[in-house]
Amino acid sequence: LKTKRMNEGRKRLLTIPSVPHVTDHPLMGIQSKKNFINTNAADVIMGVAKKPQPICVDTRQGNKYLLETSGLVPKYINKKDYGLTPKYVIKRNEEVKRAQEEYDAYVKETLRQKAMKRLSDEERESLLQGLKKNWEEVHHEFQGLSVEIDTLPKKIHKERLEAQMKQLEHDINIIEKHKIIYIANK
Repeated sequence: LKTKRMNEGRKRLLTIPSVPHVTDHPLMGIQSKKNFINTNAADVIMGVAKKPQPICVDTRQGNKYLLETSGLVPKYINKKDYGLTPKYVIKRNEEVKRAQEEYDAYVKETLRQKAMKRLSDEERESLLQGLKKNWEEVHHEFQGLSVEIDTLPKKIHKERLEAQMKQLEHDINIIEKHKIIYIANK
């Protein structure tokens, strides 16, 4: 008799054969008419012959090893991508090149921002005329001071005017001495 049992995971019935009874005996003496020798011989004759592994004998004693792993047979030369640069190396080189270009552009931009500007001849002349005019105004004010300086504010005012005149004379001399002037950006 066959019993039926439910499988927990699936919802279909599984049929399981029952345990044989003690008095039941298996069938004995069944013979096949198949000739295994002839069948095997026909399979060997009709089958494709196995290709032997290429090996290399190293010494007189017969030490042998596989030819493919020995390095004597060119293995990678026959591949279609032999000698070509791998894709990951090309990608990496492009990334490095792009990063270098970005860095160069950044350096160029910062140098352009920090670069010194050349003063044109017209600007130089107008600057020189302005400095001379300022010096004349300060000199005129200095000439208008009293001859006798008896108070502290008069003394401080005279020293301040002298310092201004000295600075203006220094600036005028520098601009007259140098024909080409560069102005640094800060």
